[in-house]
Amino acid sequence: MAKTKSAFFCQNCGYETPKWLGKCPSCQEWNTFVEELIEKNLPTVVAFSSATRNAKPQTLQSIENQEYARIQLHDHELNRVLGGGLVAGSLILFGGEPGIGKSTLLLQIAVLEKSLKVLYVSGEESDLQIKMRAERIGLQNDACFILTETNLQNIFKQAEEVTPQLLIIDSIQTLFSSDIESSPGSISQVRECTAQLLRYAKQTGVPVFLIGHITKEGSLAGPKVLEHMVDTVLQFEGDRNHVYRLLRSIKNRFGSTNELGIYEMLGSGLRQVENPSEILITNTDHTLSGISIAATLEGMRPMLIEVQALVSTAAYGTPQRSSTGFDSKRLNMLLAVMEKRCGFKLGAKDVFLNIAGGLKVDDPAIDLAVVASVLSSNADIPILKTIALSAEVGLSGEIRPVNRIEQRISEAEKLGFEKIIISKYNKGVDPKKHQIKIIQCGKMEEVVKALFAAS
Repeated sequence: MAKTKSAFFCQNCGYETPKWLGKCPSCQEWNTFVEELIEKNLPTVVAFSSATRNAKPQTLQSIENQEYARIQLHDHELNRVLGGGLVAGSLILFGGEPGIGKSTLLLQIAVLEKSLKVLYVSGEESDLQIKMRAERIGLQNDACFILTETNLQNIFKQAEEVTPQLLIIDSIQTLFSSDIESSPGSISQVRECTAQLLRYAKQTGVPVFLIGHITKEGSLAGPKVLEHMVDTVLQFEGDRNHVYRLLRSIKNRFGSTNELGIYEMLGSGLRQVENPSEILITNTDHTLSGISIAATLEGMRPMLIEVQALVSTAAYGTPQRSSTGFDSKRLNMLLAVMEKRCGFKLGAKDVFLNIAGGLKVDDPAIDLAVVASVLSSNADIPILKTIALSAEVGLSGEIRPVNRIEQRISEAEKLGFEKIIISKYNKGVDPKKHQIKIIQCGKMEEVVKALFAAS
């Protein structure tokens, strides 16, 4: 019988050492080493290992240009976030908080793809539980195979028989390889299972989705090297108390990391939100003070969002500054600009700011909408619902230009807005091309006149 050995692994980067260390020499983090049982065996030969090839060095000019073969999924939001579709042979890590909807979304993808043979492997739920969830969201597919298994070697054997065109693993922390003695979910098991799934994806050309758990700090569980091994890292975000979910790309070797997908959580599953501007703007019968509409961008997608502000007299001497979905330091900067450059006395007042819909926005183009909301609430004068704003505010009170202004103007025009206020320093804007009235301002005073003279 082989002697049992143990080693210490860094939970942050996966560094291995035979003895415990206080500080990791690789990532310089403190108190991250945990002990795990290991047993060095020869790797198990799996069915796809015979497809190896002998690589030879080539010059850069001799490499032929080839387009990645992409699979167009029925989920258009996921296609957008992936960069135009699912790349054959890619390994995608899908993370999110417990209960956010990761398994539901991937089960929907598995069942909706009727043209693909899909193998859905679950190590957390029984096959009956998965069937009940599929029936609850009202989906059926004869080409979707369900496997409840945690042994990686058995999964590869079943995959050899089924020959799927898409493999989904729920979740990577539940798998274990018989080559390693440590328990499922340990650093060495997660790293080894991911490495074998990566070889499977590259040698067979089958795209693989991995669901990953999230730690209490909000990062993906397992060693950091896990994120370097995979091709794409997707993060599923959203408050469980809200109905909207955001799908972001943290890493993508085949596309942009700026794209955003939006879903709505319903009793029948996750619904794609094709036009997020309509759900992020409140439809009320009457105008309210402290509300303005900003034209922003998430990746290549233009959106109109609602910015809400409340200004009230400070009751306890020290004024409060609070923001949700917007950088509080930037809010303080904008309030200082309004007081210093424009003469608005806000130093003794509480200011609360909220981006409607639970979004977190870091686009500087919403600066002007933030300023307009604060001024509207302070004077208790509503802004017309037909006006949108899109510009950055500088420290001297000037209205600065933002990028891709044409897309922002077109989105506001498409949604029925009559006016949009932008910087006069945006070059190449032709008002004759648009039916919406474009108001170009250079200073804060011009914006105030354009907003409240119209009100």
